[in-house]
Amino acid sequence: MKKFDLDTPILQFGDSQEDQAWTIRNAVEGVQIFGGIGSGKTSGSGKTLAVKYLQHGFGGLVLTAKTDEADLWRHYCKETGRENDLIIIEPGGSFGFDFLQYLSVGNISSEAITAQALETLKTVIRAGNEKSTGKSDDPFWESAVDMLLFHVMDLCMIAYQKISVKLLYEIVQTLPKVSSTNAQNGQPAPENAFKKAMLKAKTIVQNDIDLWYKSLSKEQRARFADQEAYENAVVEHLPNARLMKHLDTFFYETFKDLSSKTRSIVEFSFSAFLFRLLRDPVYSLFCKGSLNLKPEDCLTGKIILINLPVKLYHNVGRDCQVLFKYIWQVAMEKRDILKNDRPCFLWADESQFFLHEHDALFQATARSCRIATVYLTQNIHQYKASMGGSSSDDRVDSFLGTLSTKIFHANADLASNRLGSDLVGDTTFYEPSSSITTAKEFSRSDSVSLKIDRRIRPEEFVGMKTGGKRNGGKVEAIIHVQGDKLFSGESFKKVRFNQNIL
Repeated sequence: MKKFDLDTPILQFGDSQEDQAWTIRNAVEGVQIFGGIGSGKTSGSGKTLAVKYLQHGFGGLVLTAKTDEADLWRHYCKETGRENDLIIIEPGGSFGFDFLQYLSVGNISSEAITAQALETLKTVIRAGNEKSTGKSDDPFWESAVDMLLFHVMDLCMIAYQKISVKLLYEIVQTLPKVSSTNAQNGQPAPENAFKKAMLKAKTIVQNDIDLWYKSLSKEQRARFADQEAYENAVVEHLPNARLMKHLDTFFYETFKDLSSKTRSIVEFSFSAFLFRLLRDPVYSLFCKGSLNLKPEDCLTGKIILINLPVKLYHNVGRDCQVLFKYIWQVAMEKRDILKNDRPCFLWADESQFFLHEHDALFQATARSCRIATVYLTQNIHQYKASMGGSSSDDRVDSFLGTLSTKIFHANADLASNRLGSDLVGDTTFYEPSSSITTAKEFSRSDSVSLKIDRRIRPEEFVGMKTGGKRNGGKVEAIIHVQGDKLFSGESFKKVRFNQNIL
């Protein structure tokens, strides 16, 4: 298998012999691109990096926000000889990814399946919540949704030995309420998805208990002097019996007795997300049983593109892409670099749509698993609005700190321009001054003072070239690279990208 050297040059900025190349090592340390509308971030630095990554044999995952991105990547792959490596998940396409079926493959225990499915679903649900309300900062709501998720999944695993979006949704919709009888005629409520699942689960557990009891000797049975001792022994020896006891308590006491307002918020947070997954084309692509691709395909050089642009499919498109992104990130973290060291990129234009709570943690270790993240967004405020909550500034700062290369295109956003200016830093210079006195006598004094000022002022970012015919297809940007000073002994440089690279 081909070996990938981290010191392989990808880009060379300028002709100076003192300028060092930007390498695969820099790529896997992460890239953040800022640029206002029409600044050329997608057609300039974005296009350049995409083409170079493809030319160097990277695999990758592409998330889409705009409707033209699939065609854009088809063009990139065709022009770089990688069109046979492109896998597109889209309505009417030939590829499907049943994520719950994928999570079940290779797991030897129901506990492992439940844990992975739980973490995946709650990551997507939290990413989709409106952060601006501050609700996500309240641990009660997160814990309540987590508990509901966990118990419904456990019920599915005991009753049906599988988890599906359809089962989860139907069970949550029919959970027992304070009134367990039909208000119209006083008769017990008709059988529903929850009752069916509970009955099936209890039957399975009771059969397990019967088999266990039959396997005991008379001496062992004699130890059960009373019902309490017997029940304690059952719970101790049969994990599903213990779990069933917890499910009974949760559904018929804890959750059932919640106030109607609290309960409705918790149920809606869960079921609203599941409802979106149950509608086509999403259901057919991610929930219906088709599984003819997997995240690990990227390790063989495949480029997976999810063509459910947020601008067209809105929350549904975003949720599905965040879901696949999280599963992909977990898969990449599990890879064995000694067996396969191919770099893989994670690409997101308008990246504010696709952030989730584990991104900063993933980026902290992305270099060790050879993941070259490239996020493009207009400005810092896009991230703050997306992350939200009372500590959004800290979250954004923490996240951006994990992306070592930052590229700043023309921008009218003051905060983003200040960040670029702050990263480049200050410089010292001598400022001469003179004073003249013409009173009784003429006198003049000259002096030189040492001053400190920004190397690049924030306002300089506003006027950089944005490409197009009037600029000869040239897009200007300031690039800042953490670590080695690649640019004639400096960590930053004003560079130009060619929009006509292909």
